[in-house]
Amino acid sequence: MSKKLFIAAVALVLTSAGKTTTAFAPGAPRSNKNLHSISSTTSCTHSTHSRVQPSQRPNAILSMAKDPDAKKETTWERITGPKLFKTVTNWEGIHSVPLVPLRILTGLLMIHHGSEGGVGPANIGTPEFQGFVDYIMKPYFGFLPGSPEFWAAIHDYAEFYGGIFFALGFLTRPAALSLMGTMLTAVYFHLSAVGSQGFPLGHVSNYSYDFEEPLLYSLIFLVFWFNGAGPLSVDSIIYKAISNEETEDE
Repeated sequence: MSKKLFIAAVALVLTSAGKTTTAFAPGAPRSNKNLHSISSTTSCTHSTHSRVQPSQRPNAILSMAKDPDAKKETTWERITGPKLFKTVTNWEGIHSVPLVPLRILTGLLMIHHGSEGGVGPANIGTPEFQGFVDYIMKPYFGFLPGSPEFWAAIHDYAEFYGGIFFALGFLTRPAALSLMGTMLTAVYFHLSAVGSQGFPLGHVSNYSYDFEEPLLYSLIFLVFWFNGAGPLSVDSIIYKAISNEETEDE
């Protein structure tokens, strides 16, 4: 009796295996039930794969998968297309490159500004330094406490050494703040001396637009005060050495 039951069980298993093989054969017709089972299995596998892998797929592959006919954007299309109106919100990578020559050249120009009457700042006793005191400090900044020579020297030191620090990108924010202060005093001086010169539409007969240059300098220093030195600077090296920002993100 047990032998007959064993033979019947084996026959049942073989019959079930044959039906399963036939259902998955390439040319075999598939019932709706089988198709639903296969579809559910594939969908489940694809869903699991999608949850695990998307962050590891290159953006280019994803975009090609979405639109196989999409072509690579040309430089001309970037200049004239929708990106013409896009504002950069993250000054990193290629977007930070213009900050380097802007910072260095502005710092060098400030060094030149701070050299009154010779090489280096505050050349007291020279005609150039004394002229700055007599024609600028005394008439327009006589309200400041202390001697005009003292404030003229402070002005020169701020521009000369602030320019060095600014060009090197070392302590950039304090340097930018001090330099912005000297430029705003220059804006005040020029506006007090010659007024707005018909700004914004008036023509200046001698072509000397006096207050505009220090005003633009002030805006440059304001940008660096908010954003920092940028790449190729001493500040960026120090920050990488002492910052634990990456550890905190992890």
